[in-house]
Amino acid sequence: MEKRGPGGWPFADVALARRLEGAEGRANVESVAARARLSPERGAVWTEIAGAWAMFDGVDSPLTQTFGLGLFGDVGSEELALIEAFYAGRGAPVFHEVSPLAEQALFRLLHGRGYEPFEFTTVLFRSIEPTGGAQSVVDGAVSARDADGRGANVKVSVAGPDAHEVWTMTAAEGWSEYPELAGFMQDIGRVTVERAGAHCFLATLGGEPAGTGVLSIHGGVGLLAGASTVPSARRNGVQTALLDARLRFAAEQGCDIAMMGASPGSASQRNAERNGFRVAYTRLKWKL
Repeated sequence: MEKRGPGGWPFADVALARRLEGAEGRANVESVAARARLSPERGAVWTEIAGAWAMFDGVDSPLTQTFGLGLFGDVGSEELALIEAFYAGRGAPVFHEVSPLAEQALFRLLHGRGYEPFEFTTVLFRSIEPTGGAQSVVDGAVSARDADGRGANVKVSVAGPDAHEVWTMTAAEGWSEYPELAGFMQDIGRVTVERAGAHCFLATLGGEPAGTGVLSIHGGVGLLAGASTVPSARRNGVQTALLDARLRFAAEQGCDIAMMGASPGSASQRNAERNGFRVAYTRLKWKL
């Protein structure tokens, strides 16, 4: 277990990075495995090289990349060559999502092999307190109001198999102002609801689907993702209710840390910090 400071928070060190990156890496691997079950013709597959997960979900998929490089095993030119061959054999570009707490020699190696960083992600985390006997959200629970009194009419539940299609379409509708993403959001949503380890949460407002969120649990870490609110339901506390429900559920499942990712300085990062999250580090994505 990682070291903790006086307030009980883990230090943002290598031990924490391994837990956070491990949780997100496993969630991504499970997505690739779900794709392989649902669409075997796509050739989705993953492998582990030097402790990192190398994943292929299609040439244009954001899941086609490595995760955890330099955190769980030594990486040299030979290991990178194996990873590059894995992607070259599938006609895919080579991307690495790398924590700044990985072995520092890795960054010199990446630069020397012609990689360059092109994308940043702020990784945030917070401690999770035990529920203390609070009502379970498995069968649905009405959210508490936030500071502005919003959220009183929002109900959140874990979407069962009979609600998977509603969850998928609601998640996609939250991105409806970007029509070019419509097909992708529906596609990834159908993978998400079938993914092992994923708990898909559906929020309703006045009885109508209003928003979605996902919670993935690995090693006591609750990974929060999949936040989406339909345009007509925004500014009603939907995401606050979804966050509260997922944190409560994570506590019920024995998690002691929650994490999420956001673009640096974005509204998502500010909202996370308002809800008790701290910045652990800013991750770099590298491309060959």
